[in-house]
Amino acid sequence: MKIAEILSPDRVSQGHTFTSKKKALEELSLLLARGVPGVLSADILTSLSAREKLGSTGLGHGVAIPHGRMPGVTQSVGAFMRLKHPLDYDAHDGQPVDLVFGLLVPQGATEAHLKHLAAIAEMFSDNAFCAQAREAADEGALFKLLSAYTPGG
Repeated sequence: MKIAEILSPDRVSQGHTFTSKKKALEELSLLLARGVPGVLSADILTSLSAREKLGSTGLGHGVAIPHGRMPGVTQSVGAFMRLKHPLDYDAHDGQPVDLVFGLLVPQGATEAHLKHLAAIAEMFSDNAFCAQAREAADEGALFKLLSAYTPGG
């Protein structure tokens, strides 16, 4: 599984400054909505927020992977934001977050869709990869870095 299967250049963004986790999720919902025509960003926000209520999707080391299941979504869709200033995200390690990868999966997500989540978590557990993401010059370089990643490789 390649990240390029679920990500497109128009859903990679950088340079954001947010005052709250909710504001970050609102922007992420707008990005994700670009990949699922007919699904409202407000509904995506509701799904992501509901998942956050179960426990923070902040993995630690400055990374969060907000995700949710959505009716109307037929395949996994991803979006990525690199924040200009790290944000308090209630991560498990207490560290603020500056790398945010959002994922939407179909309501009846299969094992294949859950593998996307596992691949994203693997990608962002690699400290060298995270350093490259933080140093990438622009959105194009971020997309190239993200889409070239192959789990287990």
